[in-house]
Amino acid sequence: MPGICNEIIDDIEDLISSQDITPKERFSSRRSVTVRAKKRQEIASGQAISESDVIENSTNTEIPGTGTVYVKTWGCTHNGSDSEYMAGQLAAYGYKLTDKKEEANLWLLNSCTVKNPAEDHFRNEIADGKRLRKHLVLAGCVPQGAPKAEYLQGISVIGVQQIDRVVEVVEETLKGNSVRFLGQKKTGGKKMGGASLELPKVRRNDLIEIIAINTGCLNQCTYCKTKHARGDLGSYPPDEIVARAVQSFSEGVKEIWLTSEDTGTYGRDIGTSLPELLWKLVEVIPEGCMLRIGMTNPPYILEHLEEMANILAHPKVYSFLHVPVQSGSDAVLTDMKREYCRKDFENVVDFLKERVPGMTIATDIICGFPSETEADFEESVSLCAKYKFPSLFINQFFPRPGTPAAKMPRVATTQEVKRRTKKLSELFQSYEPYTHKLGEVQDILVTEISHDKKHYVGHNKFYEQVLVPQVTEMLGKMVKVKITATQKHCMIAEPVEATSKQEQYAVMNGTIRLRNNGTVSNGMKKQVPAAATHNCETTTLTRNKFRSMLVPLLVLGLTILIRFFWNISQNNTIKRDT
Repeated sequence: MPGICNEIIDDIEDLISSQDITPKERFSSRRSVTVRAKKRQEIASGQAISESDVIENSTNTEIPGTGTVYVKTWGCTHNGSDSEYMAGQLAAYGYKLTDKKEEANLWLLNSCTVKNPAEDHFRNEIADGKRLRKHLVLAGCVPQGAPKAEYLQGISVIGVQQIDRVVEVVEETLKGNSVRFLGQKKTGGKKMGGASLELPKVRRNDLIEIIAINTGCLNQCTYCKTKHARGDLGSYPPDEIVARAVQSFSEGVKEIWLTSEDTGTYGRDIGTSLPELLWKLVEVIPEGCMLRIGMTNPPYILEHLEEMANILAHPKVYSFLHVPVQSGSDAVLTDMKREYCRKDFENVVDFLKERVPGMTIATDIICGFPSETEADFEESVSLCAKYKFPSLFINQFFPRPGTPAAKMPRVATTQEVKRRTKKLSELFQSYEPYTHKLGEVQDILVTEISHDKKHYVGHNKFYEQVLVPQVTEMLGKMVKVKITATQKHCMIAEPVEATSKQEQYAVMNGTIRLRNNGTVSNGMKKQVPAAATHNCETTTLTRNKFRSMLVPLLVLGLTILIRFFWNISQNNTIKRDT
């Protein structure tokens, strides 16, 4: 089944374009909003749309709460959560949401500024919207980080911390006005996590709730524009996060994803920590539900390794963590200002893998950072070869405008960077991470539909992807399955029934392997040919049939013996009487 799960995720926790702005402009609190009428709007063909054209195009949407909105999202799960909140507010106010952008009156485009391609797609979508004479509202990290970019002018913008005002922005935009909300939310002069977590939401997947636990970060990475858009760290109070989780579970959610630009930094601004939050969340997770922890950088998990290992081993928490290393070279990490060295990263991986058997670590590598030499690159290759990460996100370096790295002289040519990217990709494709799991029996939580629409997708305790048949009863359930095939990015399985309490206990606490006779084994499964497996299964069936007949036969034999001795006793009694 080639290609079933090649497209798993682009960047599981992508964080964040042109034209940087000063910190004063970026973080200033804008208490007032300037409303500007759209007098003329240029489109790709060179024609001009007059103000009357815009008003005429929106005559059916002047009544508040009417009209159809198309929402498009790029980037990380944090962006995804923001889009769900904005869609929820619009739907609650009466707007109709659609996946067909041609039918929409207004396009809400939520952008990502991590890499050039993401911004290019965003820019092209804006051009398409203008060409089709659609009303546009721009959101996300691109307009927040570079609001003065020329191609954003004259278009309504909503900032990353102002998503609770999306209805206002949409209403004004449908009237033909251009509005911008870009301020930060503060309480007592201190930055907040963002808009309220209690806002209505339209989930992309009804079974998965994405909760942003904080925004911004503590890093100053030289290649990244996160600071330009999300700013410094701002954490939500633990009680608000726990309350959102409880509400989500009551609405039928089965899986919670915690997200932010760096979950490991959570709480440092409000006097708490990530482990403290996680222990509170674990207490409210119902049976049959799971928690996934989002991306954390190495420096902020090192001091919590012991507690994090205990949490990741909890049966209701996926034993999975995304820890981006970005380079295997200490020299490059220093130029990136990553605030850790290769050994720190290796300590994190080694400790978690030792304390949490089966632990999945995902990571990222940037190929072609300006100061990266061939020797530096080979250190990244050796790191990846050492651990053979099942999830490895390989990114070619893109100089983001306004970042220090964009001004650094580049050691390698573009062709050399492409060669390095290809070499690392070939290494990643050279190994199969799941072949040793063939025949395992696992518990998986089924929450999604595969990209080919032919399978349901579940994840085991280690957040490894498992494809199963589309049996409606399995969706949203914890299902016991047996692995029947493996691929590069996933496993294929069939549902099975537990054969004993011992097996059920073993499966709930990780994975087990079954011998051909159905008994539990803690060792490796011996690989046998298909014919031999068939013979073993036939023998097993014969033995099971014999065992099922044995008890009735024993009872029958015992009855005959009792009857025989009773008859003898009766005959002896008759003889004495005569």
